[in-house]
Amino acid sequence: MRSRHILLAAAFVLVMTVAGLAQPPPATLSQLELAVACAPPPTFDLPGEPLRIIGTQDAVPRSEYGERDLLVVNGGTAAGVQLGQQFYVRRANRFGLDESGRRRGSRTGGWIRVVAVNASTAIATFEHLCNDVVRGDYLEPFVAPVVPPGADRDEAPGEPDFTSMGMIVSGNEDRSEMGAGDFVLIDRGSEQGMVPGARLALFRDIGVAGMPLAALGEAVVISTSMTMSLTRITRSRDAVRSGDYIAPRR
Repeated sequence: MRSRHILLAAAFVLVMTVAGLAQPPPATLSQLELAVACAPPPTFDLPGEPLRIIGTQDAVPRSEYGERDLLVVNGGTAAGVQLGQQFYVRRANRFGLDESGRRRGSRTGGWIRVVAVNASTAIATFEHLCNDVVRGDYLEPFVAPVVPPGADRDEAPGEPDFTSMGMIVSGNEDRSEMGAGDFVLIDRGSEQGMVPGARLALFRDIGVAGMPLAALGEAVVISTSMTMSLTRITRSRDAVRSGDYIAPRR
């Protein structure tokens, strides 16, 4: 058994050396694109049986990993993993269960690139580290972020459409309070007409009978799923909270 482990380790070192010579230079992302890539995906759905990080190539076992670590993935070519493939590293939020008792979405720890692979295991290095990464974090295929034009600007075109209102669900890492520049998930997606680049007005019900909704700020849609959208707050007069309202600008 020991000799088998030594042979596997030697094979990984050889493949990593060749892969390191063959890798193209990483694409440069803007600061806003990096922030979008580090934001949560616009969905609460989690993959059924994803690949996971199970450790690092180190002399001692560790459960938390950093930028210089070589990560071990529990799947190889038999699971479709390919040399040079990139993956997001994500983790289901531990707190804030939804009404059905399921975990509320996930957070993004960063993304990695496969530098060595055999039939059952892969080795990967960090391309970018957003947050802490630990043993058991799961992988999803990396897709470079697409930022809508003008998403870095604070704009408020048109009037709010109060017939199509939605609600702010949570921020990054399932936070319940956010501010200007932060990303939030809302409960409206492509099925409700949301598209990247759409502008939203933010409002709050202050809970006083007879009082109208209070204007709170502005946001822009970054990406969508069928039922949720990732949005960026471009302006806020107060902390934006889970449960505040959004109204598309028309």
